[in-house]
Amino acid sequence: MSKAQNKQMNLNLPTSAMQKLLRLCYIIPLVLILGCGGDKKKNPKQEETIPEQTEPSKLTEASENSTETILCFGDSITAGYGLEDSNDAFPALLQEKIDSLDLNYVVVNSGLSGETTAGGKSRIDWVLNQDIDIFLLELGANDGLRGVPLSETRANLQAIINTVEEKSPNTKIILAGMQLPPNMGQKYTTEFRELYAEIAEANDLAFIPFILKDVGGIAELNQSDGIHPTVEGHKIVANTVWEVLKPMLK
Repeated sequence: MSKAQNKQMNLNLPTSAMQKLLRLCYIIPLVLILGCGGDKKKNPKQEETIPEQTEPSKLTEASENSTETILCFGDSITAGYGLEDSNDAFPALLQEKIDSLDLNYVVVNSGLSGETTAGGKSRIDWVLNQDIDIFLLELGANDGLRGVPLSETRANLQAIINTVEEKSPNTKIILAGMQLPPNMGQKYTTEFRELYAEIAEANDLAFIPFILKDVGGIAELNQSDGIHPTVEGHKIVANTVWEVLKPMLK
């Protein structure tokens, strides 16, 4: 229909009909915009630090399907910082191993880039709002790199463990140990490494002495920052975790 024809048709409509038509023309686009969520852009920082797997709906879905939950609670190593695909991070690789054995577990990635033990302590209550069968605790690297007093790191890790044991007594806990580069000072790095073993022994926890075993310090297995594992590095991390995790699965 030409503009002239359209204009002529509008002029011939009664006033009430014209008002209804105009109102309809306004409402339809508004409904479409609201239905599509306005196509809002995501915050790149949020995408980097909060992986999709941390959504409470993932945990709820697992609970409804009677699937047991393995929660990986950690920092950027767990989150898969720097990887193009979060499915290349070690929690997702653990899920692949579990699925290949047809085991009834879902692995939830609750890693947060930049997380410290203090940050983990502050969000642990929220995480424990759902049933968790196995809890992998991987925190402390950012404390060490910032030179946080070891007494503080120890206290925060113990507080997280205490909270899990109090709110979810049947949850099995795995503590992942971490080591620091030598430039942090021999005394600090030695005591930092040993505190994980001491905490694991004191709490009778399953223990991974060094989650970056055979990865840390190896240039080709780390990204350009020399800290975060590459895709190949995460495969090795997954195997390291699997050695401790597999015997705990039903």
